[in-house]
Amino acid sequence: MKKIISLSLSILLLSTQAFSQQPAFYQGIVGKTLAESKEWWPAPIKAPAGAPNVIWILIDDVGFGASSAFGGIIHTPTFDSLANNGLRYTNFHTAGICAPTRAALLTGRNHHFVHEGGFSHKALSAGFPGYDGRIPSTDGTIAEILRDNGYNTFAVGKYGLTPDEDASDAGPFDRWPTGKGFEHFFGFLGSQTDQYIPDLVEDNAHVTPDGRHLSDQITDKAISYIAKQKKAAPNKPFFLYYAPGATHAPHQVDKYWSDQYKGQFDEGWDAFREKVFLNQKRKGIIPANAQLPDRNPDIPAWSTLSAEEKKVYARFMEVYAGYLTYTDFEVGRVVNYLKEINQLDNTLILVVIGDNGASKEGTFHGVINRQIFTKALPDAQAVRQNLDSIGEIGTAAGHETNYPLGWAQAANTPFKYWKQDANAEGGTRNPLIVFYPKALPHTGEVRVQYGHVIDLLPTTLEILRLQAPQQIRSIQQDTIQGASLAYSFNDAKAASRHTEQHYYIFGARSVYSNGWKAETAHHPDIVDITVKGYKSDSLGHSFDKDVWELYNLNEDPTERIDLAKKYPEKLAELKKQFDEDAQRYHIYPFIDWDDVFHARIHHTNQ
Repeated sequence: MKKIISLSLSILLLSTQAFSQQPAFYQGIVGKTLAESKEWWPAPIKAPAGAPNVIWILIDDVGFGASSAFGGIIHTPTFDSLANNGLRYTNFHTAGICAPTRAALLTGRNHHFVHEGGFSHKALSAGFPGYDGRIPSTDGTIAEILRDNGYNTFAVGKYGLTPDEDASDAGPFDRWPTGKGFEHFFGFLGSQTDQYIPDLVEDNAHVTPDGRHLSDQITDKAISYIAKQKKAAPNKPFFLYYAPGATHAPHQVDKYWSDQYKGQFDEGWDAFREKVFLNQKRKGIIPANAQLPDRNPDIPAWSTLSAEEKKVYARFMEVYAGYLTYTDFEVGRVVNYLKEINQLDNTLILVVIGDNGASKEGTFHGVINRQIFTKALPDAQAVRQNLDSIGEIGTAAGHETNYPLGWAQAANTPFKYWKQDANAEGGTRNPLIVFYPKALPHTGEVRVQYGHVIDLLPTTLEILRLQAPQQIRSIQQDTIQGASLAYSFNDAKAASRHTEQHYYIFGARSVYSNGWKAETAHHPDIVDITVKGYKSDSLGHSFDKDVWELYNLNEDPTERIDLAKKYPEKLAELKKQFDEDAQRYHIYPFIDWDDVFHARIHHTNQ
């Protein structure tokens, strides 16, 4: 009997406790009747008072020395205006290739740490923490943070971080932009697409493109998102991530734009480098002690080319220049719309002109139609093939136009090498513009503090007076690894706070520390693989055989003088730092991607 009474009391106590339980966040009172209860609703989430709109603009495959905003001779009046009324950062860096840069940018964390050591494409991902191409929920994006702090969030253009197997209309959608904090998305999920017949997505479904240039379509969509939001909630700020497919291949643009550059590149890539280098010195874009590196030995002197080569190569660059100027024009449409609705002064705009260095993927001769793929042809035949098709360069005919390698080096002036070369400044140094009329000097000043794409998330949060969240929708978050650049806004002489950084893309790697940089290419003849079309199985070699170089960027910003033999202790110190970073941020295992390709092909053929 005592046991029965005891059990009954226990049940009563449990039922009472169950009744009294309520969600931990709930701040009202739940009684048995309405009279005994107190209603409560959570306050609506609002952005901090006076918080500005935020726009991040990421252009694709540009090169440090292409735009007129940073000393180039390709006209970019919108970028010029934003820079002249804001700040130019000339010591800013990306990861060296598109998907890693985008993952690092959006999360504020190093790209291997967020699993994007390669791509989210099956062919360039691997089943290891640093390489599987799936950004964890523990590494939330800037869009998730701002969405949960009272912002509307939109993205247009290139996303590039959705695994291939998730990219159909069946999803799953948690790794689409809408699953990573963007309330609306209009663009493409992959790494590149045709600009007139893009693989187009709106929100969570593929849609049919309308035949206009993709940059025109995404700009219209961005403006429509802003217009609808400001009509519905005039005082609510928005975050727009504007990432066009331009100027990644295929280089496609209306002849209205490319014909504006007719004859302007007839002097060739050597003259281009010299002109841009002098412009950069005159404008203070590069230090007074900088020297222009020798032309890469794989690139012929322009003066040695035949008349046919000069004609077709110059046309490739006319198309590219028109493509970049057109891209600038489309960005200008967004800026002008903000002026029209009196929001420009209340908008923080960060512009990264290139997610890596200029592309080396166009072969020595340039590519018009990758089905023909001129890199597999003898030199004379490749030139003739392109000359016969010169009128098709940059057209909307479904071609995959990309300029010759000589123009990639020119666009990267004053640095060596190009996209994918995480060892070299030419692969990782890109211009940054910071525009925010409310808080920045309107002088177009240059800032030389060291920066990296992981710094833009904490920079933005500091300007908005927001803290990086410990949790996003109940998921514990990793620590942000970037450092805010806001300290340098009003102090040109402030010491850099981002003092160490590693880089790694496809075996090419480097490590930076307080002005010193150690680097190795891994495949010194990677040009042979991507440009000449040779079979790569004869080129691979052990990572242990890689030759490291050492540079003092304070004295030699363009990496001309290798100090590895002079300062072996400093080189050993930096190599040790890289090893520690590699273990901490999931860079290991080193992967020779040629071996991966061959293994997968072999497995598929079995």
